[in-house]
Amino acid sequence: MSIEDGIAVITLDRPDKLNAFTTTMENELIEAFDATDANDAVRAVILTGAGRAFCAGADLSSGAETFSEWSAESNGNDANGDDSRRDGVDLRRDGGGRVVLRMFDSLKPIIAAINGPAVGVGITMTLAADFRLAADDARMGFVFNRRGLVPESCSSWLLPKLVPLQRALDWIYSGRIFTAAEAFSAGLVYRLHSREDLLGEATALAHSLTRDTAPVSVALSRQMVWRMLGVEHPMVAHRVESIGINARGAQADVREGIAAFLEKREAVFPDRCSDAMPDLFSSHLPRPRW
Repeated sequence: MSIEDGIAVITLDRPDKLNAFTTTMENELIEAFDATDANDAVRAVILTGAGRAFCAGADLSSGAETFSEWSAESNGNDANGDDSRRDGVDLRRDGGGRVVLRMFDSLKPIIAAINGPAVGVGITMTLAADFRLAADDARMGFVFNRRGLVPESCSSWLLPKLVPLQRALDWIYSGRIFTAAEAFSAGLVYRLHSREDLLGEATALAHSLTRDTAPVSVALSRQMVWRMLGVEHPMVAHRVESIGINARGAQADVREGIAAFLEKREAVFPDRCSDAMPDLFSSHLPRPRW
């Protein structure tokens, strides 16, 4: 991970394996998002791949035993004290899902810069990003049904919220590979760029999102929008927003933001995510258990 001018770049770095996803990568990604949340100097995060691929999916070097070996591994099954057994068998939590859930909780906006092929977990992990920019020659695929698997990385919840249901079902059922242009047309990808320009454009977008905004407000706004995707009634949003307006209204950022507006100057927001994040959600949105 590198950090420059408030933007962290997390790079999947197994270019010789097309950045195929491993348990090590899973754990390192979670650690990286822990680090970006803990660092008040980071305002946004870009996730990209080294070399010619973004991520070619799960590392299949173990062949047909790749997924049958999971029961022998541990990757956080006991988090929150949750039961991780079914019918007497240990359940290894889906690694891509653990990454996506950590991204879901991020306090910083996330931009996926899809610089090349993104297949399987290589595309599903990006669904928890706020924006997906893609190289115009990138190709993508939710290939699980072609491998005898099922969707993962929380994609059965996320994908139908990002694209029309019938398009999501087409991609999932068929497992076909599709172009970045098709992804853009369906709304999965926010913008297309040449491969050479992609990272620069992602960085420019990150700055545009954060340059004039309060870090705590961005963090809360991100959590509000993502968490409202699954609530049953707008009254839940009204309650959370009311708590947010009251809580933020008493903090220093609001006084600075209004003063800067009236004085026609740039605001210098003093509040930081590390120590000024009000709790808007615990009484209305309890965290689901594993």
